[in-house]
Amino acid sequence: MRTSRRPARAMAALTAASALVLAACGSGEEGADPNGEITLTVNVFGDSFSLPDNRSLYDEYERQHDNIKIVENRSDFGTHHQNLQARLTAGSGAADLEVIEVGQISGYIGQPDKFVNFRDQNVDTGQWTESTVQRASTVDGNTLIGLPTDIGGLAICYRKDLFAAAGLPTERDEVSALWSTWEDYVAVGDRFLSKSPKVKWFDAGGHVFTGIIGNEEETYYNAEGDLVVEENQAVRDAWDLSVQAIEKGQSAALAEFSPEWNTGFQKGQFATVTCPAWMMGYIQANAADTKGKWDIAKIPGGSGNWGGSYLTVPSQGANTEAAVELAKWLTAPEQNIKLFKMIGNFPSQTSTWTEPEVADYTSEFFSNAPAGKIFPESLENAPVQIYGPESGVIGNTFAGALNSVEQGTDPDEAWESAMNDIKAAAGEG
Repeated sequence: MRTSRRPARAMAALTAASALVLAACGSGEEGADPNGEITLTVNVFGDSFSLPDNRSLYDEYERQHDNIKIVENRSDFGTHHQNLQARLTAGSGAADLEVIEVGQISGYIGQPDKFVNFRDQNVDTGQWTESTVQRASTVDGNTLIGLPTDIGGLAICYRKDLFAAAGLPTERDEVSALWSTWEDYVAVGDRFLSKSPKVKWFDAGGHVFTGIIGNEEETYYNAEGDLVVEENQAVRDAWDLSVQAIEKGQSAALAEFSPEWNTGFQKGQFATVTCPAWMMGYIQANAADTKGKWDIAKIPGGSGNWGGSYLTVPSQGANTEAAVELAKWLTAPEQNIKLFKMIGNFPSQTSTWTEPEVADYTSEFFSNAPAGKIFPESLENAPVQIYGPESGVIGNTFAGALNSVEQGTDPDEAWESAMNDIKAAAGEG
């Protein structure tokens, strides 16, 4: 799942459950009934383990375990993580399993006693890269609070029909060749607008910004855990280029995961979108009638990552043993491959990337684009990014700040406001 903000993919259907509903569905003493049946609750943001036709991996697990019933609760990205922290602090109300986004996981590492330690649960951590496991581990490496689900990878999804109308190439290799850098991408946007003034080049400045920094090792924090966002030139350059594109009129100014954003996909209001793997599922679910009009090209710079999540088991639950078994099953390679083929969530286990089901996978919706090759290639040379406790919050702050620029706020004022908000969130304000 997404990303810092996506979530990650809220993807196929981002109807947020209210906090009251989520609280009612949290884990509690009623988890196991007198007949030996166990109800496991799973709190997620966006699409995690559900398929487009309303089936889910849960159905298969329930068939294999006739004493298990699984209930999933969905919320939007921010509400989900806020509720989780509140329930951990209160010591009750968390679900049996909770998904945490990659940009948020470091904020929970300092609370290892509130989660089951997967190091003690016979988990083969070698199936993931060392850095992926490290992000969900305590500094000493003795505690692993979550199992990786998916990983992002980066590409550009584009509308072939809109490219053709603007006189641009439409074949994915030719399109990829248009932009070796993000500066090239903005320059091509100028060409596009000159021929198609009624259609915007991209959906939102925040997504361009996220794509640019997706190929940077150090963004908001350094390796020592210090907040370096304000003095990091790479972040400022990403901001300045995003603002430049906005001021050129390239942005549709559609806040991500909003109803207006969904409409933008459906009505072809923009020609390109920064596209982590999970975005494929979001587009398919929200703009089904655009099948065959999309294709996937390489990301400017050739590599990068945006997104990924971890599945955790809060220790406060009444059914932690059963929850651990479900978590291990949901994050196994077999299930991750199924989800990739169904909703685009790219498997985090590197061993799956060479499996024919993944490596040879093409997406019919996206003009038979070889998604099983595009996203691993993007990840192959991507740096291991450094995350800090508030990385997810900071990403959201930049998205909001750039959206304010799109609405007319002076860019320097928006930057200054963002810095103040970021410092306050990090306890430095």
